[in-house]
Amino acid sequence: MKVAVLGAGYAGLTLARRLEKRLPPEANLVVVDERADHLVQHELHRAIRRPSIADDITVPLDECLERAEIRQARVTDVDAEAGVATLDGDEELDYDVGAVCLGAETAFYDLPGVEDHATPLKRLGDAERIRADVLDAFDAGDARIVVGGAGLSGVQVAGELAALAREQDATHSVEITLLEQEEAVAPNFPERFQRAVDEQLRDRGITVRTDAAVEAADAGTITLEDGTELPYDEFVWTGGIRGPDALAGERPLVRSRLQLSGDTFVLGDAARVVDSDGEAVPASAQAAIREARVAADNVERLIDHRLGAGDGRFEPRLEDFRFDSPGWLVSVGDGAVAQVGGTVLTGAAALALKTTVGVGYLTSVGAVREAVGLVGEELALDSDPESDDGDAEN
Repeated sequence: MKVAVLGAGYAGLTLARRLEKRLPPEANLVVVDERADHLVQHELHRAIRRPSIADDITVPLDECLERAEIRQARVTDVDAEAGVATLDGDEELDYDVGAVCLGAETAFYDLPGVEDHATPLKRLGDAERIRADVLDAFDAGDARIVVGGAGLSGVQVAGELAALAREQDATHSVEITLLEQEEAVAPNFPERFQRAVDEQLRDRGITVRTDAAVEAADAGTITLEDGTELPYDEFVWTGGIRGPDALAGERPLVRSRLQLSGDTFVLGDAARVVDSDGEAVPASAQAAIREARVAADNVERLIDHRLGAGDGRFEPRLEDFRFDSPGWLVSVGDGAVAQVGGTVLTGAAALALKTTVGVGYLTSVGAVREAVGLVGEELALDSDPESDDGDAEN
């Protein structure tokens, strides 16, 4: 009996670690990922300003997993009904129960020139490229930097770039513009949270333009839908996500039991999940981790049933996923915004909460060394005397 976890991001690694403890000895667990390590994606923006943080946000998979067979390969196709994954374009991996946890890729929406001229932020190499290009622009003087998309990723990138400009003493010659096609930054989040994020951005000298949809880009100019042309020296794109190539770029809609087809589940950013309350679940790290907990229960029940546990006459009853977020966090350079319940926090309280969450996640996947390193990096980042003390809004 073989269980395959395809992808070792937030959803895949959380799921695999739970299954290692809960699957019976007769079940073989294989984890497939194109990388040999796990990337803590929600801290990736930090690497733009602090390249040294790379060691603290990448965790070797063989340090996180004990029982699973780890296969380093790219999943290029999944036949969910047949229980077959294609690896590296030709090798087939058969499984009895599987979970697609391949995350999402950057979506460019076929906007002319955007994919050719903008840099996304999905991997450490992207952060390295953004940093190098931005520093070159600083050196040239009068740098114009545009970030497309003001979701949480775009907010964090813009904040990090503003902090980098201050550290390089380049604020007098740098203009950072954050574009959002919706009417507010952090769209789809609570209004109070949006207001606090917007204020944090503007306090750092970032120009925020909402109702500003990108139509096209060339080597030096971004054209908006209203015809406005924005010259730029560096263009970072965080404007949306699409499904993994193994699912033909689609993010399939799945209901609360997270079943894609047959005995294959899909979770995390690879899917559009609707929970047991009929609510759309946001693509986020916390959602992926919570989905993985339910998926682990369901995979365990299916495996027990397939191995003959129970009377064998009826399919096991599977758990339903319900998303109930305790709150939201986003960093903005040396600041942060957190919403817990109806209270919005900024400054030191929000930063402390964000550091605690990051360290807690690393510890949960067995990365104690990286957790300690992240605390050190966060303390270095947060020691800036210009960072605000913060407050709370009820």
